[in-house]
Amino acid sequence: MDIKTRILVISDTHADDCVLQNVQDLPAVDVAIHCGDLTEESKLREFKGALKLLRSINAPLKLVIAGNHDLSMDGPAFDKKIEETNRPGGSFVLDPEHIYREYGFPGEARAVFEDARKHGIIFLNEGTHRFVLDNGALLRVYASPSTGSPTGDGAFQYKLQDGHNYAVERRDFVDVVITHGPPKGILDRTESWKRAGCPDLFAAVCRARPRLHCFGHIHEGWGAKLVTWREIHPTCETPSHFTEIDNGKSTVIETLAGLRRDKFDTPEIAARKWEKLKRYADDGFCYAGFSFEDGNPLEQGMQTLFVNGAIQSLDEDKEQLPWIVDIDLPEAPPMEW
Repeated sequence: MDIKTRILVISDTHADDCVLQNVQDLPAVDVAIHCGDLTEESKLREFKGALKLLRSINAPLKLVIAGNHDLSMDGPAFDKKIEETNRPGGSFVLDPEHIYREYGFPGEARAVFEDARKHGIIFLNEGTHRFVLDNGALLRVYASPSTGSPTGDGAFQYKLQDGHNYAVERRDFVDVVITHGPPKGILDRTESWKRAGCPDLFAAVCRARPRLHCFGHIHEGWGAKLVTWREIHPTCETPSHFTEIDNGKSTVIETLAGLRRDKFDTPEIAARKWEKLKRYADDGFCYAGFSFEDGNPLEQGMQTLFVNGAIQSLDEDKEQLPWIVDIDLPEAPPMEW
């Protein structure tokens, strides 16, 4: 028997204090997910502020991954950045005492998250994880902070042309995939309208067919889309969004383009966008519901709900709304309780 499970999805809060005020009024959920970029500069005080934000969410379990801004969570990348900054001939040298005061001693940021486990806050390293939720459901997650970029310079980043092995496969029976970056072709358009997602991640998710894939990183890609796959198995060796998605049976639930007024909008379209935006703002979140209880379940193995939960907007003094989604999860076997 599957169990209706409510999930909050946020990402890219970047140490914004305004987010804390907004999430406190959100409805209770079974599990909250933060898809990385908890901080802007990876300072220890920012991580502590992020933990305050997570504790304020009304959920018994909060799952967190790092993003490319969370540099001190990635030891090798952090050491490399300090070495580059202090290289002879550089513009300035960081005093070790200043580094430890601002960013913490090596491993201190991770230790802060270990202490937060007593509050139900779990920092996930790359890999597959299992949780029994308070509602009796079994949640099987594949998590990865690894994010593709043109240069691969940030925390947990790799060069897109080099690729990354996202070891999520159907045999793992994963329900939810949590990554910082998006898959190529889904909610990954940049401001210049380029695709910034990773093709390796798309291929891995396409093969795994999870119920939900949530991420952030590309702030202007905020939104949700229900994807219906063309076949049970990929039809080619390197699956892509061109070959594997049945666009006629897929649905865009919401994107920024559906909310923001465009110069080509008619007065009627502009009015509809304003009404939607006001309704979402009044609720404090956007919603996507796909549960059997509500008569609208996902077709397991053939459909995946993709959510880009980036909170920080590219427009100054604005925020993007969190997502609350309802999906069905399998009931936990008796030995899991």
